[in-house]
Amino acid sequence: MNFTLNILGTASALPTVNRYPSAQVLDIRGRLFLIDCGEGVQMQMRRSRLSLLKLDTVFITHLHGDHTFGIFGLLSTMSMLGRKAPLHIYAPEAFGTVLKNFMYSFGDGFKFEPVHHAVSARAPELIFETRVIEVYAFPLRHRIETYGYLFREKMPALNVRKESLEKYRFTLAEIAALKRGEDLLRLPGPLCEPSAENGFTRYSGSDEPLHISCAEHTYVPYSPRSFAYCSDTAPFPELSGWVKGVDLLYHETTFPRAMEDLAGMTFHSTTEQAASCALEAGVKKLVLGHYSSRFADTSFYLDEVREIFPDAVLGKEGMKIEVPLERQR
Repeated sequence: MNFTLNILGTASALPTVNRYPSAQVLDIRGRLFLIDCGEGVQMQMRRSRLSLLKLDTVFITHLHGDHTFGIFGLLSTMSMLGRKAPLHIYAPEAFGTVLKNFMYSFGDGFKFEPVHHAVSARAPELIFETRVIEVYAFPLRHRIETYGYLFREKMPALNVRKESLEKYRFTLAEIAALKRGEDLLRLPGPLCEPSAENGFTRYSGSDEPLHISCAEHTYVPYSPRSFAYCSDTAPFPELSGWVKGVDLLYHETTFPRAMEDLAGMTFHSTTEQAASCALEAGVKKLVLGHYSSRFADTSFYLDEVREIFPDAVLGKEGMKIEVPLERQR
């Protein structure tokens, strides 16, 4: 059950020879979710051996070009490859006009429909879910309407402990109830196998009822994994609470700490500000990106971040970061 972040682009406004604009693909159990769509995203997906036709859903943070210009080539290539399934795109409301104009000018012959879902939120809000994951949007502090996204696996059904199964010989109905988190009550009476006559009920085998605690006889098989994506944003107090405890946090680090004034004027974050957010949120790992084109070598960004938050990595094109599954017993 993989949960893998594929980094396709780490540049800010100006792409460089070695860096592409913002784009990441999150692979959750084989479903591919594209987050931001800078120029060249389709080429980067191919280099990373990610299927364009298997792309599930797109999430765009805001309508600056370095986060959206890749959508035009991506949609056109999908059409030429014969995609038929709708492509759902979650983006700010203004994206609807962009998509409408694109389809009017270039959409002839498309055999699939790009479907825009307007994102609007003042605090974390559920915008998308499947049987196993939830996606929340939350506002960021940038020059235009901008959102971050939080991906979280749903809590799995409880497992019944093997030794409890052997001891109590639970019926299928009892196992189902325990998996739902319910306590059991066996009625007073002789211990016998459930049958149509006794309503498929297992009795206590004594004159007293038997209470069986769900908490004592079940466990969560694994800890749900999570990833938060914070693109262009100035720091603000609520953000660390909204991404609290995630396994993996992507936080833009456009500028080093010496350029804090410029970061403030452009509503971006520095290395220290990203690291402080990760520390306050208590996240497990931080990945950096959205570097200023002023710097060909960004390795010193990581040095600045690790002074505050040691478990950080310098995001690079082609990098894959796996969030491991922590099984419980």
